[in-house]
Amino acid sequence: MDLQKNKDQVFAEVANAIRTANRPENSVSIVAVTKYVDSSTTKELIKTGISHIGENRVDKFLEKYQELKDEGLTWHLIGTLQRRKVKDIINYVDYFHALDSVKLAEEINKRATHIVKCFLQVNVSGEESKHGFAIEEVEAALKSLENLERIQIVGIMTMAPIDASEDELKNIFQTTHNLQQKLQSKQIVNMPFSDISMGMSQDFALAIQHGSTFVRIGSSFFK
Repeated sequence: MDLQKNKDQVFAEVANAIRTANRPENSVSIVAVTKYVDSSTTKELIKTGISHIGENRVDKFLEKYQELKDEGLTWHLIGTLQRRKVKDIINYVDYFHALDSVKLAEEINKRATHIVKCFLQVNVSGEESKHGFAIEEVEAALKSLENLERIQIVGIMTMAPIDASEDELKNIFQTTHNLQQKLQSKQIVNMPFSDISMGMSQDFALAIQHGSTFVRIGSSFFK
């Protein structure tokens, strides 16, 4: 496994997708999802020039954070978070990508000692197995979230079905982009909605075409 080669290839492919979409050079951040590797492998990946680390489980996040907290990283929690675990982790999190309920937001606000940048998880595809707000629930949720002082809603996150066709992906990603632009235009205090977290190893190029600003890439780094 040549981590430097893999990293260079991922970054080159993302840069190419950005150019193809006629977007500014540094408009997309690459989050390296390290859930399948240990802390020592993650540390080797960091040496290649990675600065954003994403984990989807609380225990694995905490394990890596303790090992790598002095590396100057930006830490992303990208998986579902149970309310009872918020107090264990939230003060180590820079970006939380899966805010899927008002009650979870209230618990984060209660436990956080800093402003946590959050993405609203929106279930654009309507899959029953996916967490998140339905599109039609988002605006009502915002009214409940706007007074939470330790949460900044930076954007929305969505995940496409693993078996989605290219046309289905385009539809999901474009719908997400349209929603983000609509919410951004509202100019709500503490809710800039300037970002979109969508796109993984298999579909990030298409996601970038449709406005993604954070792509979550795992397997391509570790092949």
